[in-house]
Amino acid sequence: GETVEQHPSTLSVQEGSSSVITCSYSDSTSNYFPWYKQELRKRPRFIIDIRSNAAKREDQRLTVLLNKTAKHLSLHIAATQPADAAVYFCAN
Repeated sequence: GETVEQHPSTLSVQEGSSSVITCSYSDSTSNYFPWYKQELRKRPRFIIDIRSNAAKREDQRLTVLLNKTAKHLSLHIAATQPADAAVYFCAN
């Protein structure tokens, strides 16, 4: 079955700097990659996605980069703010 690995498990960043969360997956047939954000005591909510025919997707402070060859994607958060504190999931 599909396995997904995320790194790092915990990330501490200074306010205003950028954050990067990476995700590796095993199934090369995957073609849709959503990211979710789960704040403390809340349900995960969808924040951004990317399809396999794209290498980059931007939405405000969020950028997703996809490298299909390496089966690797990353979520970049620009100008990190206290409200960004949460658990982030990549899924497919």
